[in-house]
Amino acid sequence: MLAQPNLDTIYETSKRIKPFVHRTPVLTSSSLNQLLNTKVFFKCENFQKAGVFKFRGASNAVFSLTKAEAKRGVATHSSGNHAAAISLAAKIRGTSAYIVMPNNASSIKIKAVENYGGIITFCEPTLESRETTLEQVVTNNGAVVIHPYNDYRVIAGQATASLEFIDVIPELDFMLAPVGGGGLLSGTALSVSFVSKSTMIIGTEPKGADDAFRSKLEGKIIPSVNPKTIADGLLTSLGNKTFPIIQSYVDRIITVEENSIINAMKYIWERMKIIIEPSSAVPVAALFENRSLFEKKSIGVILSDGNVDLEKLPWYVKNENQKLFKSFLIGLNKNNNGLSSLLAHSFSLCSAPGA
Repeated sequence: MLAQPNLDTIYETSKRIKPFVHRTPVLTSSSLNQLLNTKVFFKCENFQKAGVFKFRGASNAVFSLTKAEAKRGVATHSSGNHAAAISLAAKIRGTSAYIVMPNNASSIKIKAVENYGGIITFCEPTLESRETTLEQVVTNNGAVVIHPYNDYRVIAGQATASLEFIDVIPELDFMLAPVGGGGLLSGTALSVSFVSKSTMIIGTEPKGADDAFRSKLEGKIIPSVNPKTIADGLLTSLGNKTFPIIQSYVDRIITVEENSIINAMKYIWERMKIIIEPSSAVPVAALFENRSLFEKKSIGVILSDGNVDLEKLPWYVKNENQKLFKSFLIGLNKNNNGLSSLLAHSFSLCSAPGA
């Protein structure tokens, strides 16, 4: 795909990936609505296959390949979620996925890639090392490179999440999504701008990784240098395909504190009984930090992913009962695909358990 996706492209993408992706549920929390004096709707991409919205873009990219291209296999570099998504999409297509991962990637994400059949080559945790290692891998096997976010096929795939969202909740005052490299936010911005023109589109990111905020302010890409945040899915810089879309279609980018991210993540776990990772908690943190902006409004939030290493939760395990509960969650997480599939087919719009 050589051109920026338009509405027809996004609808075509939705049809292409429909047999492979979950139409994820939209959930609400009455306690959160009461606390914030607002109406918040959550598009739960943490229930997507591979536990992440990125499976949409990965599926579109992989299933857009010709038979000759697919036969060569696909390749990418990623610290986790895109790697897992590409590996699973390639497995479904019946081809190989060659994945370059930094040697400090989380163990749970490495295991996910391995379980989906991805062939991993480890590299040093720098962008230069990722790119040079990927070049070597492609030289050796001739695979087709699929960039984690700076690819119009990927952007069009990510755009289908908000397209589904607006179909369920057609009148939103705000749509919030996290931003790292910008694949999800740019896709969200396109879909929402096309089908819900009155909805304000807001990107959210950690203050310790605020390159998108600064890029939009300066009108040019400001690289992410030494980002410091628990939201490890939001560490990358914007791309030359994602940035122009964000600059044109996103109304505002809000940054949030680290403590707010952790507290928002914990709140969703406790009140809605669903697992989200720190990147997903960033837009929720924005709600808490900007209550007056969102008061008495209808708000859509994309919960982008739910792949958490339950051995490294950002809050303290105080006693034996909590340790036992943590062990239960770890067991639940190992069976997350089955649970995600069940939930995705069981819910459309409802309150989360205990919410």
